[in-house]
Amino acid sequence: MNKIPPFDVSQQYQQIGDRLNQAALAVLASGQYIGGQTVSQFETEFANYIGSNHGIACNSGTDALYLALRALDIGEGDEVITSPFTFFASAETISMTGAKPVFVDIESHSFNINVDLIEAAITDRTKAIMPVHLFGRSVDMTKLMAIAQKHNLYVIEDCAQATGATFNGQKVGNIGDVGCFSFYPTKNLGGCGDGGMMTTNNPEVAEKLRILREHGSPKRYFHEYIGMNSRLDSLQAALLQVKLPYLDKWNNQRREISDRYTHLLKEANIPNLVFPHYCSGSVWNQYTICIGDGKRNDVQNQLREQNIITMIYYPLPLHLQTVYANLGYKKGDFPVTEDVSDRVLSLPMFPELSEEQQNRVVSTLQKILA
Repeated sequence: MNKIPPFDVSQQYQQIGDRLNQAALAVLASGQYIGGQTVSQFETEFANYIGSNHGIACNSGTDALYLALRALDIGEGDEVITSPFTFFASAETISMTGAKPVFVDIESHSFNINVDLIEAAITDRTKAIMPVHLFGRSVDMTKLMAIAQKHNLYVIEDCAQATGATFNGQKVGNIGDVGCFSFYPTKNLGGCGDGGMMTTNNPEVAEKLRILREHGSPKRYFHEYIGMNSRLDSLQAALLQVKLPYLDKWNNQRREISDRYTHLLKEANIPNLVFPHYCSGSVWNQYTICIGDGKRNDVQNQLREQNIITMIYYPLPLHLQTVYANLGYKKGDFPVTEDVSDRVLSLPMFPELSEEQQNRVVSTLQKILA
């Protein structure tokens, strides 16, 4: 029986491989491998797609978060509010600046930070909020921005899993002060290696981001800040430039797959299984179900035996990670996060996933949980 992977990057190459090959060879022939016109063109095209005035490319989504925090002068003694249910980089980059991540519990239906709980976590040291648009679905940015404006806080959007997602018709990454994107291969717009982007409408912040990514240097050999080496390679920029025009098509395919999963799961009426709530602006980086009664891990193993590979994002919340023991959080502090961490299971999700494959996934789930 053929394997159904959680994500299959090879199928995009089968579709547009000729164009990717041409773009890569053109960069190799140019001799311009760092920076240059290819990178600046992609920055402009991506910013235009998001609707922002500025796009600043960097080496990864993690670097994008760190550089955004640095550009907004967040550091020692500051606090940044974020979600405990996300990839480690969201909190890690806050800690890297010397600031303290402050966690707020999530909503069970969206897996995103519960905006209604944010205000209670604000102190006189709070300097920013970092909403994570998890699994391709936007946080409620109307409520969040109102809180940020009321308390004079920066907003850094973690859009790593949500390129192209919208909230009330506006693309994420163009709502807060800085939007941070990842081009890791499994993202909605994935490169052939690491890559990242920051978007902003503030020209001063944009300029500082450019300086920080180049060793804090506005001019070669002259340094205004302690920066870092975080440049997007020209080769990655060229490949992403080829892929960007296809992104809306791929995101629409993800929406169709999500709708089909939901329809099939409703029809199957599987006990102890909860499927994700519909969201029109989501780009469905993941389709994540919840399985109760402590059966999640066993279900994953049985699916694997049937050559259906699923993923668990994230089995241990950030507030319970060993490295954050010093923050004083304990089990029970964020009950919704802890509950979903024990139940979430992400089904195979990529634009080329076939109806036949989806039928097999759901029918196998039905047999396992019957």
